[in-house]
Amino acid sequence: QVRLVESGGGSVQAGGSLRLSCAASGSIFRINSMGWYRQAPGKQRELVAAIPSGGSTNYADSVKGRFTISRDNAKDTVYLQMNSLKPEDTAVYSCNARITTSPYVGMRTSDYWGQGTQVTVSS
Repeated sequence: QVRLVESGGGSVQAGGSLRLSCAASGSIFRINSMGWYRQAPGKQRELVAAIPSGGSTNYADSVKGRFTISRDNAKDTVYLQMNSLKPEDTAVYSCNARITTSPYVGMRTSDYWGQGTQVTVSS
């Protein structure tokens, strides 16, 4: 009923930039918070950045000043602009959204995840 589709991952050299996109579609009544998580091999998944429907954004300390999260509510899309990338940013990046579904399919608020996109930064 709800789908998150990510795009924009890839390989880049250290110091380069990438922009991730995540578009939500389906029986959406309201998108509450949206965010990006990442998981590197052998490590736990961590929050990279989050943006609520209103209010200030939130970033992991390791990406502050380098990454920018934004959202286009008209397109139900969240973006992650990643600049000054470092090898330690290499991970699978996943989009997350807390979505309230339409009353026609049973109004319910749940967390949804994208399929994940690989970001590889070489030194």
